[in-house]
Amino acid sequence: MAHKDEQRIVDNEEVSKAEKSGGRQDYELALPSSRSYRSLALIFLCLLGYGAYFCYDNPTLLQELRDNLDLNNSQFTLIYSIYSWPNTVFCFLGGFLIDRLFGIRLGTIIYMLILLVGQLIFASGGILDTFWLMILGRFIFGIGAESLVVAQNKYSVLWFKGKELSMVFGMQQTMARLAIKENSRVMQPIYGFVSNFLRGHRALGVVLLLAALTCVGSLLCALILGHMDKRAERILQRSHSPSGQIPKLTDVFTFKPPFWMVSIICVAYYGAIFLFIALGQRFFMDRFHYTPTEANNVDSLVYLIAAVSSPVFGFIIDKLGRNVTWVFSATTTTIGAHLLLTFTDLNPYIGMTIMGLSYSLLAASLWPLVALIIPEYQLGTAYGFCQSVQNLGLAVITILAGIIADKSNNDHTWVQLFFIGWLTVALIATCVIWGYDKKQRGNLNMTPAQRINFVNSATYQNFE
Repeated sequence: MAHKDEQRIVDNEEVSKAEKSGGRQDYELALPSSRSYRSLALIFLCLLGYGAYFCYDNPTLLQELRDNLDLNNSQFTLIYSIYSWPNTVFCFLGGFLIDRLFGIRLGTIIYMLILLVGQLIFASGGILDTFWLMILGRFIFGIGAESLVVAQNKYSVLWFKGKELSMVFGMQQTMARLAIKENSRVMQPIYGFVSNFLRGHRALGVVLLLAALTCVGSLLCALILGHMDKRAERILQRSHSPSGQIPKLTDVFTFKPPFWMVSIICVAYYGAIFLFIALGQRFFMDRFHYTPTEANNVDSLVYLIAAVSSPVFGFIIDKLGRNVTWVFSATTTTIGAHLLLTFTDLNPYIGMTIMGLSYSLLAASLWPLVALIIPEYQLGTAYGFCQSVQNLGLAVITILAGIIADKSNNDHTWVQLFFIGWLTVALIATCVIWGYDKKQRGNLNMTPAQRINFVNSATYQNFE
């Protein structure tokens, strides 16, 4: 019935064009709610963040940066910290501006332009051998890239809530890992080729400039996706704020307790995982006496598994629901993986495989919870806040882990217990979500069919 109603809404001109050009198949593709149309939108949505992920790790993968620019360790580290620290604030503001001022389409394009300009300035700093210019570029790039993630999340909810949202978040994880992997695969050969014509910092700057082409491609995806969304909004007569409410910065203080618990999980879980992987090579060399190559192979297993399994888990969660149960399971098994790696002599590939599967499961089940807790007109602010506290948490946990490592003479056991402690915090926050939702008779841990009945019942009561 909904499909027929939508057909009546489509402009007669568009229908006739589709029928003349290709008949019924093209007509179905022209419908914004059709599977074909949404699948096309999903492709552009996933490619939207490709350029940002591809360019993020350029400094690490191009180790020649230190030699060509004569950088010490502190300067090299600054290239990453200048990306992260500002986003403890700017992600929140970026999300709010999407809700209040820009809208999702214009906001996405603006943030894409910001990160592209940042990458161009970063590359120019390399060409000119000007370190402060590179730092400025990374600062601008970081603001655009992290705010773009917020826009990408809101787009995902707008198009796929109640359908394939968990799978979509999983596919975004996959695309992110593929972009980083592709960067590590192609950038060194490109640098070698450019070095035949240019030397030193100029070669490096040109390679960074070539990397910016991926951002140009993502910008084109933002423009196409914006056009598709504008058309869908017109045909489906969709409103981003049906109640007419205007978002305010202070709205964050009115968010329900489950949202705050989700934010805590973002900090505690991702901090423990990301930092463990960052320090993992040394851990596997000391704990299992691996060579640097062997240690790097096992350490990278989490992201490799996540690239494959994230969409699969997302598909399963879309069919079964029960998001809170899956978050609980993912956190519990991640703690188990850390315990295996720290206190047993089992092959570390077992523990890292469990961790990779758990990481995929959490990503696919946690982020859709925000869309179930927060109204659509506030989603940019909500996702921006989560992104901001995650950046802040990663920065703080990194500092604390470094202090613990120094105090314990690099005894990995204490650092591992530190990570397990943060995962326990995430587990407790998950239990709080479950208890609150059960007490309030909410829909966070329902099956898809139960959620439909829940929404219909709430709508009927409001109508009464």
